[in-house]
Amino acid sequence: MKRILVPIDFSAHSENALKVAAQIAKKNNSEIHLLHMLEIPTQMNDAITGATGIPEVMLFIKKANETLQKFREKNYLDGIQVTEQVKFERAFEGILSYSKKNNPDLIVMGSHGVSGIEEILVGSNTEKVVRLSDTPVLVIKKNIPEFKSADFVFASDFSKEIKKPFKKMIEFTNLFDANLHLVMICTPNSFKTTELSEKIMNDFLTEFDIKNYSTHIYNDVNIEKGILNFSRKIDADLIGLCTHGRTGLSHFFSGSVSEDLVNHAIKPVITFKI
Repeated sequence: MKRILVPIDFSAHSENALKVAAQIAKKNNSEIHLLHMLEIPTQMNDAITGATGIPEVMLFIKKANETLQKFREKNYLDGIQVTEQVKFERAFEGILSYSKKNNPDLIVMGSHGVSGIEEILVGSNTEKVVRLSDTPVLVIKKNIPEFKSADFVFASDFSKEIKKPFKKMIEFTNLFDANLHLVMICTPNSFKTTELSEKIMNDFLTEFDIKNYSTHIYNDVNIEKGILNFSRKIDADLIGLCTHGRTGLSHFFSGSVSEDLVNHAIKPVITFKI
């Protein structure tokens, strides 16, 4: 893992994400890209590149760069190569365009926890980043003094379209030497017998060389509750899911999964785009 992108809005939530990114960077000798999106009113855009500039805009830019520099000097970033940038663009568009240009291996974003995905970092922008980003996105809900992924739950239907993101998930798991818990959630609306569920999972896994894993079949009233309840049952450190770029967080895999999963999962959640 060479590069980690951390969009930061200077809130405590985004700093929680930065602290986790720092831990991951130190473990993997990665560099961190700090990105602050400064959304300037349309009528002020010309001031950004103009010769004179509007005083209010120039003040916004100055303050943003000063605050970003203060974050760069945090002691938990000692020993890490850090690049910072302020971009003038709509937040989610700027994050995605920066990601495509700089090819980070991971995006780490902060969250307000159970208050809803519309409150994550920059409102609905994070939902859009998770939905559209080709790069895995790690969402952090609270301050984590010691980030762990010793017990990593990956929930899926293990269909053919999951194979590509599954490879990315394995790469991430290997970085932390995690114990991988692969789980298929069965619900009344998507019922499969144990025998069929086991066959689907076993057939899927024959193409992959993975270690330290176990397979599970968990029954619940719906998929999101199943993932949450199973994760609590084994006291998971991290929850992993796949997202469909065309449908966002409403469809993690073949079934429809509401945004409640991200809203209510206290543990970190990492998403991999299908």
